[in-house]
Amino acid sequence: MVQLTHYPTAIAQAAQRVNEIDSQLMAVQQQIDRFEGNADRIAAFDMDLKNDAQRKARRFEVLLVNQEYQKAVDTYIRLTAEKANAIAHLEYLRNQFSVAKLEARLAIAQQLTDFESRELVGL
Repeated sequence: MVQLTHYPTAIAQAAQRVNEIDSQLMAVQQQIDRFEGNADRIAAFDMDLKNDAQRKARRFEVLLVNQEYQKAVDTYIRLTAEKANAIAHLEYLRNQFSVAKLEARLAIAQQLTDFESRELVGL
């Protein structure tokens, strides 16, 4: 169990980790968008393609053979899971902090009650 005074720092660090992962996700999403835009451009200007279905198939082929695109998609999936875990950890710390504060208040209330009880009996 973390000391009560250490929770704010731990919570701030956990929140920063979520922000870092979010920033990485945005960068990977931009990379994915560039790859997809390039595939769209290739399919749009291929004069041999007759309709939207053929253009979609060509776009899919272009993305399928692009190893960097596949790596970016894998990274995006990994970072999404990592962000979910980081958010869960952040919420866990926040909840633990709330519980620790309640326990500290309870301990103070019990001490006051014990003191008042001793006063009543003349100790």
